Amino acid sequence: MGTANSSFLAGFDSVGAVDPSLTSAPPDTPESPGRRHKSARRRLAAAGVVLGAILLGGCQLPTFGAYKGSTSQARSTFHLWQGFFIAGLIVGGLVFLLIVWAVFRYRKRSDDVPVQTQYHTVLEIIYTVVPVLIVIGLFIATVVVENKVTAVEPNPYTELHVYAFQWGWEFQYDNGVKVIGQTTAAPTMVLPTGKTVRVYLRSYDVLHGFYVPEFNFSRYASPGYWTSFDLHVLHNGVYRGQCTQLCGLYHSLMFFNVRSVSPAAFQTWLHTTGAFQRQHPNSIGQLPAGIHANINGTAPGYSGSSGNTGNS
Repeated sequence: MGTANSSFLAGFDSVGAVDPSLTSAPPDTPESPGRRHKSARRRLAAAGVVLGAILLGGCQLPTFGAYKGSTSQARSTFHLWQGFFIAGLIVGGLVFLLIVWAVFRYRKRSDDVPVQTQYHTVLEIIYTVVPVLIVIGLFIATVVVENKVTAVEPNPYTELHVYAFQWGWEFQYDNGVKVIGQTTAAPTMVLPTGKTVRVYLRSYDVLHGFYVPEFNFSRYASPGYWTSFDLHVLHNGVYRGQCTQLCGLYHSLMFFNVRSVSPAAFQTWLHTTGAFQRQHPNSIGQLPAGIHANINGTAPGYSGSSGNTGNS
């Protein structure tokens, strides 16, 4: 019996160790397709989350960082801006997704030369025609809005002459009221809400820029000729304006205000201010001496009259 047990155990001693390579996958075993596609989807999802965070953090829906506009003309400009921004997001997002898809779909997997293809006629026509159609659409939308902004009514409610000079503004109304201010004394332009005001703009000296951010509107104030446009303010309020052209030492202080009031309040202000200025002419702000000289024709550099002839 003992001899039989010894022979049985000796048989186990003759069995060799199991080769570990037979029970474990070789180190160069390729990853399964399902796992690889899951990994690619995770990376694509992470990229989408990052892009979405950047887009949402960089804009303020639905204005996209712009003013909604406080005039009827400004509303048209704002809607054009919205359309441009949305179109840019769509085109940019599509291009980004195609780039990410191409990076992961056609990344290098081996040293083999991939299949070479060329001449996809339908695809080439699509990516040539579509951008052209987008540009044409944006161009047509721009022309339509520009015509609305530059259009003038045949019978405006009132007219206003605006003069820019270094470094201030002068506003002249039909009944002779004048508002003059410069540098730290920013003048205020009073307008009737809900009514169309024709503005005639020019400069006494150098090139200036008439700009009201909440009106989404800017025009050059040029010496020698008039620029005319209409303003139709929608709501009562005070709006900040400024010069946008570098016009000299105190350009940064060349501000003005636009105060929009009801038509009744506007007429009251116009009549009371006109009566006060006629009784107290010294209450009107003074223009710089050089501007007075130009207006009186005693110094070169001033051309044209202060009427509304020669409007552009």
